[in-house]
Amino acid sequence: MSDEFSHITVLLDEAVAALAIKPDGVYVDATFGRGGHSRKILAALGEQGRLIAFDRDPRAIEAGRALNDPRLTLVHEPFSEFATALDALGVAAVDGVLMDLGVSSPQLDDPSRGMSFRFDAPLDMRMDPTRGESAAQWLTHASVAEMSNVLRNYGEERFAHAIAKAIDAARQGGDVATTGQLAEIVAATVRTREPGQHPATRTFQALRICVNRELEELSLILPLAVTRLKTGGRLVVIAFHSLEDRIVKRFMRDHAKAPALPRGLPVREADRPQPPLNLVGDAVRPSEGEVRANPRSRSAIMRIAERSNARLSGGDAWHA
Repeated sequence: MSDEFSHITVLLDEAVAALAIKPDGVYVDATFGRGGHSRKILAALGEQGRLIAFDRDPRAIEAGRALNDPRLTLVHEPFSEFATALDALGVAAVDGVLMDLGVSSPQLDDPSRGMSFRFDAPLDMRMDPTRGESAAQWLTHASVAEMSNVLRNYGEERFAHAIAKAIDAARQGGDVATTGQLAEIVAATVRTREPGQHPATRTFQALRICVNRELEELSLILPLAVTRLKTGGRLVVIAFHSLEDRIVKRFMRDHAKAPALPRGLPVREADRPQPPLNLVGDAVRPSEGEVRANPRSRSAIMRIAERSNARLSGGDAWHA
């Protein structure tokens, strides 16, 4: 099946440069999308190099098969299956992991995916339409309290309770089954909003994050990725909103700190345990030129960390 919805890869050169590619290395693109980063990684790899690309979206996996590169292995799984999938492939350790988080342009621009209020379509929102329940299905049974919590925590929506009550009232007359229905409900409830922002923007973001368990999946893969990185291997993460970036920033910061020792314990500085990660440079944002060419890149922020030679606690961790 051809893919008519294009995607412009964000921070393409910067992200692949941050991986510090070794020609014979093994790398993971945890979010294949339409393969922008993967293509550039493959171009930097030699014949003995290997790239393992994950994606939850079956259409992304199908697009990846068109590359027909023997060095590329495609994995149709969410982040939570990261370690299991690598084990199945016989891969104990990798030289770098790249994550380009969030939703892709093809997912937003395809009305059938139900992720955008720009089209009136079935309210689906799943990154993998073959698994789990859709946003419309979730709305049939979620309580007002559950909806309020999701809108507040995942959408940072200050009108969360009012919107949840409005959805509850609307579904008494039938399911809220389309993006158009939901957008109308929110627009009638939210009377004020930031200039240029649709009233339903935060609601749609919150439901998408909830349905796909995006923040939970991110929290799962970060420690898994660190356990699989070789010494000197890079962890590169591009986030697109504050909730994602907060998780990434805190994780890298906390794992770049040496473990705390009991107060008063006589330990020489040279003998102090190392943290598992070292931060690499400052956070990277798209250039003005990239934002002009691709406005969707404007909120992107990339953070980079490198695996130290410190041992990780836990019997199942891979050690450099």
